[in-house]
Amino acid sequence: MPTLNAQQLMQHNKIILFDGQCKLCSAWCNFIIKHDKQLHFKLCSVQSLKGQAILSYFNYATDNYKTMIYVENNQCITQSDAFINIVTQLGWPWQIAKILRIIPKCLRNWAYDRIAFNRYRLFGKYDYCRIPNSDYDQHYL
Repeated sequence: MPTLNAQQLMQHNKIILFDGQCKLCSAWCNFIIKHDKQLHFKLCSVQSLKGQAILSYFNYATDNYKTMIYVENNQCITQSDAFINIVTQLGWPWQIAKILRIIPKCLRNWAYDRIAFNRYRLFGKYDYCRIPNSDYDQHYL
């Protein structure tokens, strides 16, 4: 099997890496699909070969997922910054999420981590990785 080139995958793409087994992450993907009318983003499961290549490129664990990762211009953005950067690109009314930046980053990330670290317990976990509906192929990497 050929090795995936993470730099090529990231070129010209704004990528949201998500845990494909997490029910909260699945709901997040549905939210992105519904509100990303301009197709700004490409979704990519961390369990996929492409997701694994991007995780490795940024030296993240490929078997323990602690944060959503947003990649833009070959830069990796995580935690609350990733959430705010993504949501504010979805247009009105989501742009008002910029106001969250007035909260100190350490507090935003602490709150983000409480949800992320407890996401399976709070929201549940699939025994399988989400398979995208073919109607939404343009939303996936």
